[in-house]
Amino acid sequence: MYLRLPPPLVMLLTLAGMYGLASYWPIYQWHFTGQLAVILVLCLLGAVIGLAGVVAFAQVQTTIDPRFPNKTSSLVTFGIYRYSRNPMYLGLLCWLIAACLYFSALSPFLMLVVFVFYMNHFQIAPEEAVLQAMFGEDYTAYCQQVRRWC
Repeated sequence: MYLRLPPPLVMLLTLAGMYGLASYWPIYQWHFTGQLAVILVLCLLGAVIGLAGVVAFAQVQTTIDPRFPNKTSSLVTFGIYRYSRNPMYLGLLCWLIAACLYFSALSPFLMLVVFVFYMNHFQIAPEEAVLQAMFGEDYTAYCQQVRRWC
């Protein structure tokens, strides 16, 4: 059993935690030349990676709602899924890294650890268990070839 929070909500809660840490516990603040450009590149990269995952799911008409992995109709292993088993989550992580840079403090990076921990243990692990049960050896082989995040 796991919490059935939509990953975008988990990202927003993480972002709120980052804001709180940056505001009330701003460890080692900084600014650097090109900071805004790096933030924008990370946001664009996150959008492209996440959207590529959504498009691949749409091509085989399977669900993109990770709260119900048992509704998956196909094992998607092409496109962006050749490089990451979780590109939509990787896209969210890129946005969160961009937010950390925007907040210009070290303390919000603690929330990245929380986000990855939560996603690995309460979202991805249960999804993988369902996919393993549904797709068996095909899923095992896929997991051996492609990393979880990137």
